[in-house]
Amino acid sequence: VCSSDLLILCPGFIDLHIHAALASYDDPLLTPALLQGFTTLVINPDGLAPAPVAPGRAGARQNYLRALEGSGPAVWPWTTFAEYLDDLATTRPALTLVPSIGHGAVRDTVLGDGRVAPSAEQLVAMKREVRLGLEAGARMLSFGLVYIPGAYGDTEELFAVAQEAAPFGAPLVPHVRNEGAGLLPAVREMIDVARRSGAPLHLSHLKSLGDDSQVDALLALLDEASREIDLTFDQYPYGAGATLLASLLPGWAQEGGAAATLARAADAAERARIARDVADGLPGWENILGTLGGENVVVRGRSLAEHADERGVTVVDAVCDLLVESELAVPMVLHYASDEAVRTIAAHRLHLVGSDGIFGELPHPRLYGTAPRFFGRFVVRDGLVAVEEGVARLTERAAKRVGLTDRGRIEVGKRADLVLLDPARYIDTATYDDPKRSPDGVRGVWVAGERVVRDGVPTGARPGGILRA
Repeated sequence: VCSSDLLILCPGFIDLHIHAALASYDDPLLTPALLQGFTTLVINPDGLAPAPVAPGRAGARQNYLRALEGSGPAVWPWTTFAEYLDDLATTRPALTLVPSIGHGAVRDTVLGDGRVAPSAEQLVAMKREVRLGLEAGARMLSFGLVYIPGAYGDTEELFAVAQEAAPFGAPLVPHVRNEGAGLLPAVREMIDVARRSGAPLHLSHLKSLGDDSQVDALLALLDEASREIDLTFDQYPYGAGATLLASLLPGWAQEGGAAATLARAADAAERARIARDVADGLPGWENILGTLGGENVVVRGRSLAEHADERGVTVVDAVCDLLVESELAVPMVLHYASDEAVRTIAAHRLHLVGSDGIFGELPHPRLYGTAPRFFGRFVVRDGLVAVEEGVARLTERAAKRVGLTDRGRIEVGKRADLVLLDPARYIDTATYDDPKRSPDGVRGVWVAGERVVRDGVPTGARPGGILRA
């Protein structure tokens, strides 16, 4: 397979999880995805989305999303989900963007960002917003049960909105409530919601945070559940993740939105309370910092332990200082798993691919390297799964998961989304220290029959768009 005389022509790759809700406002070519062979991107994961958004709430939403999604237009000209998609279409992206409707965005629109339970009338309003999103073109219902305010939804609330997804055949796509010590109960919660609602289930970025010993039990749980429900998962092929630095704070410290969070982060007494909770834990809280330690959490190229040493403060103080200085707009990289654990998950029959890519100045290398790391390294070179199986997971099976019947295979009548690879050269080169490195070996990429990449260079063509209902 690695002979330089052999090229591989595949259907265009599909990224099932990427934070590109606003990226095409800055880079309509979506260059990091384009140059690794992705032609279709599923956006608005983790319950997070720019829309719907209540009048007067756009500024707060922008502040919260900035570290993950960027800002987009200085002033958002939308409130409804349909209006957002209409405006996004004006960016003329090179690739196809497939929207999800986010539970957290819906909850914020109806209830605000507080820790409150919806009344019967408010729950009806939330269900209506989900339905409107699906009618406007959303193909999935995403959940971010560690992000504010999605984390405040109880299981019955999740079930209620999931009932709106079921008639559309739209998968529930959760970032589960806990990926650490409470991983298995958190996954069981969403299995139960899917079973009761009748909606398919697609788990986001499957992992075990800081405890490889849970992986076998996790995969056994999914095998068992898949006999009853339509179930898949995606994974990025790295033992480190990336998300909001604010996610290290206990839930109570994030209540009341960005301004309240920043006020607590600047207050000495509140910092002391945060430090106690990180040291001792709280019931049901994921406690990433307590699990991984400051040595395994990296911000701007240096670990939190290094930031703390440089400042002469504790790790918790360093976290709070960074949040205050950036006004919450700073991501982090979390080193949490061995390569063996990553490969065990990647070899599983229910596995699909999602980069979880986050655009930014110093991104996680998965933004540039997910497809070549999975296909070029894990599949072609290491034989983790058969080449045909690896292609199917990036193409046909991903298309079926999102209900895209027009792509995923090379055959008459299908959309001409294609990627031509030199397998001898196609491998990830992006690293944590030098993440903005696109792979070699991409000879060509076509979207809807129009060439968008020629020998590793974008042509500038922008034949993509926003997939609508």
